[in-house]
Parts: sequence; structure tokens; C-alpha cells
Amino acid sequence: MARREWPLEELIAGIRDGDRRALARAISLVENGDPLAYPVVRELYPETGRATVIGITGPPGVGKSSLIGALVSHLRGLEQTVGVVSVDPSSPFSRGALLGDRIRLSEHFLDPGVYIRSMGSRGHLGGLAETTLQAVLLLDAFGKDVVFVETVGAGQSDVEVTGIADSVLLVLMPGSGDSVQALKAGIMEIPDVIAINKMDHPGAKTMLNEVRSIVRLAEAERRPPIVLTEAVRGENVSELWGELERHRAALLEDGRLEERRRWNLVAEVFAVASNRAKAHLESAVRSDPELERLLGQVQRRELDPLSAVREILEQVYRLDSDRSGVTP
Repeated sequence: MARREWPLEELIAGIRDGDRRALARAISLVENGDPLAYPVVRELYPETGRATVIGITGPPGVGKSSLIGALVSHLRGLEQTVGVVSVDPSSPFSRGALLGDRIRLSEHFLDPGVYIRSMGSRGHLGGLAETTLQAVLLLDAFGKDVVFVETVGAGQSDVEVTGIADSVLLVLMPGSGDSVQALKAGIMEIPDVIAINKMDHPGAKTMLNEVRSIVRLAEAERRPPIVLTEAVRGENVSELWGELERHRAALLEDGRLEERRRWNLVAEVFAVASNRAKAHLESAVRSDPELERLLGQVQRRELDPLSAVREILEQVYRLDSDRSGVTP
């Protein structure tokens, strides 16, 4: 069956009217970097800002998708609609998260109140920061009450993607010593709430004490609550959601929610602009033999890196060393 072509106005109207096919098509346009995605998001953007956006991060295998499934069940019991964006920064050909996520969230996949989408960068100039931001905006405009953004690891992509969230949930599990080391290395600045999943594990209490000792090192207002959970059985999921709600309520009460959102959106503008500028710069250098020659000179130590940067910026962006902030 041939894919239906949506006229722009019909696509926008479909999203406003809650047409899942229109939403799916719009997110595909975003993910593929189709030029039609821009007017769609531009038109719907003023209607966003209503959904609660929760970023969920943590090492692979700790049960993030299972925990999201349990949270979705809890929210559906509260008659709230939910969107899930699972970010897969792995191969743009394998799209590894797609099958696994749908299996783990299978009980919700046909629920009209839930929309689940796995995304990869697919070589998009703006990378995951851009595709994820636009997908979340579309789910927001579609009318979802809560949108979860799941990342697959604890690297730079997680820091970027969770930057669009109102609250960030870090999921850990007993026995993952690397997770505790990651907390000590600075990831402690990221989460607003921490879940230690698989609470029946013999090492759960030990890990709880370890994470508590790390949390105590932070300033009092930056100490995230820690909740022991068992996603498969749904244990303590309502308590976990309660902590996320309390965090959002605290932000809302003193004006920090709007401040965080404004900051996040500005940061996303710079993140997307940086990704696009980098892609453009690399393409320009690789397609210009003279600029490519400069890289070879640097590799042979015939030209220092900052002098090469100055020449490249002058050629590609018409920026002199003063304007670019680069001093040879």
C-alpha cells in the first residue's frame, strides 16, 4: 500500500484533532529531516508547553523501559494520556531500540491514550537533540499530558536529550558498580529523582546506602529523593511518580519550572545550531582541497591547530580571528 501524502494544512489539522496517523507522519518527517517538518512544528509551536516532560536516563539493562511501562500503567489509571520517545543513538540502520521497546511496552502499544516512538539520529544534521526536541513538541501539541524521553545510556547524548525535560529520573540497579562511579564522576548534577530498580536484588539495600552517601555530598536543595522500585510487579511505582510530581510542583511553586523551560529551550537552540554548524563545517572542509590540505599540515606538524582553525573559519564562515574568538 502506498504511503499517504499529507498536505501541510491537513497534517497540522490532523495533529490538532488527535489523528494518530498525522502524528506518526509528522514525527517521521522530523526524524528524516524532511523540509516539511519545519512548517509543521513552526505552526504548532505556540500550542506547546502544556505537557509534563520527564527525561529518563541510566545505564543499559537497568530496566528503564520496564519502569516506563509501569509508570504508563499508573498514569493511565489516573486517566492521563502519555507519549514515550525512546532515543537510540546507535546505528541509523539498525534502529536497535525499536523492537525491544515495543516488546517491553507491548501492553500499551494499542492503547489510544499512549503513543510510543523509538528514534535514531538517521544522519540528521541537527542530531538527536533536534529530532527529539521536535518529536516532544509534536506530542505536546497533540495533547499528551505526560511525555517520557528515554535515553539508552549515560553519555553525552543523555545530557543533551534530558535537557528538554521538566524533571530527570535516573534509573540504577543493584550490582551495577559503574553506575555508582558515574554518580561520583558528576552525573549527580543531572537527576531530580533517582530510582533503584529491582529492589528484590540482594544488593539493593547496599546500593541504596551507597547512593545516599553520594547524594549527601550535594547541597541540600540538590539532593534528589531515592526510591526503590520493582518495575515488573509495579512496586513503589506510585511512590516514584509522587516524587516526580512533588519535584514539578516545587518548581512550579517558586517559578523555577518556567525558568527551567526557558533555559532548556535556549540551550536546545544552541545545541541544534552547534550540531548543524559542525556538520556544515566538516562538509565544507572535506569538499575543499585547500582546506583539506590544512588538516594534513596540522597532522604533519607543519601548521599549528589554532592557525588552521583561523584559516578555516575565515574561509567557511567569513569570520576573522577577533570575531571568532580564536587567537592564532
